[in-house]
Amino acid sequence: MNFPLYIAKRYLFSKKSHNAINIISIVAVCGVAVATMATVCSMSVLNGFRGLATEMFSAFDPELKITPVKGKVFDPNTIMFQEISSLPEIDLIVESLEDNVMINYRGRQGLAILKGVSDNFVSLTNFKSTLVDGDTILKNDINNFALLGSGRAGSIGGVNTGFVFPMEIDAPKRNVKVNLSNPITSVNREYAYIGGIFSVNQVVYDDNYIIVPIELARDLFDYQKEVSALEIKLKDGASVKEVQAKIQKISGGDFYVKDRYQQQEDTFKMINIEKWVTFLILSFILLIAAFNVIGSLSMLIIDKQADVITLRNLGADNHLISRIFLFEGWLISASGAVAGIGLGVLLCLGQQHFGWLRLGTGDNFSITAYPVIVSSSDLLFVLITVLTIGFFSVLYPVRYLAKKWLR
Repeated sequence: MNFPLYIAKRYLFSKKSHNAINIISIVAVCGVAVATMATVCSMSVLNGFRGLATEMFSAFDPELKITPVKGKVFDPNTIMFQEISSLPEIDLIVESLEDNVMINYRGRQGLAILKGVSDNFVSLTNFKSTLVDGDTILKNDINNFALLGSGRAGSIGGVNTGFVFPMEIDAPKRNVKVNLSNPITSVNREYAYIGGIFSVNQVVYDDNYIIVPIELARDLFDYQKEVSALEIKLKDGASVKEVQAKIQKISGGDFYVKDRYQQQEDTFKMINIEKWVTFLILSFILLIAAFNVIGSLSMLIIDKQADVITLRNLGADNHLISRIFLFEGWLISASGAVAGIGLGVLLCLGQQHFGWLRLGTGDNFSITAYPVIVSSSDLLFVLITVLTIGFFSVLYPVRYLAKKWLR
């Protein structure tokens, strides 16, 4: 066994009298452990919110989405898109066409985003689970139906499914000058009955989106076969990144191919920033906790002067003696890091199973307890950070104190 490490372990872990120096060492280990535990718990909670956001968006956003780099629409009936649709990893492709509209329901008006989709839209995601009323049927032999976000439905008078009055949907005609004397002639109008109300628990969708058949959207926006996006569902086991790369290679630089994280880039970027800012703040707390290690080492070096003399008489030089106290400081940091990570993981697992910390109750919360996801990569990163801080926090002090006391 490494001799300096053996002596350092004896100083830290062997049975000895509980004097002030031992208490300071215990306090140093506890300080590092508490700061490490707080870091693990904070990062795991933010991972949980990221997972929650992913789950919420996955009910509306496709696994992959193709949109044009320039312009609003494109023709999906080309050889290039036929090649994409023939990829073996693709299970389903949905055509969608969306733009801004004005809606009017019995005198109540509002702006909305109209999304026209092909008949297989419901099979694209777990959208059916978001319905709070009605059904996902978008048309029958006679009528078109619209699916409204819960916030959008509430803003035009709290409409519900089964109402006998259709909703008016207006959009300006393309490539037509506005007739100031009779503006209504410059507007296309379509009608749709309210077939369902959905809630994704995301304001951007619940308060803005209306889903209708793509044929109604094309008539309203004056398009023939154009789409604003192709939304793709992959077969089970297919790699999103690999298929994304294949489609991007086929489509070239004229189209964006985005996964769910890229479709909601701003949201996930904000969560990631919060996570690493929190980590940075807690790293400063870890640095402060490291000063306890410095104080403990200082007292230990002073207390072990007799041991130092004995070691010198046995032939130990200053370098070997300094390494003993360096290992002592690193063992304090490592012990605190391991204990903190262990406690943090236990707390996170307890939160996952028992939901000790509550967000609240009522309809304002989609979940009642703080979500927690423990990531092994985060645990490794925290461990490396704590050990690095511990290494540099004791390196200079031990060298300085060794010059002063280890003579």
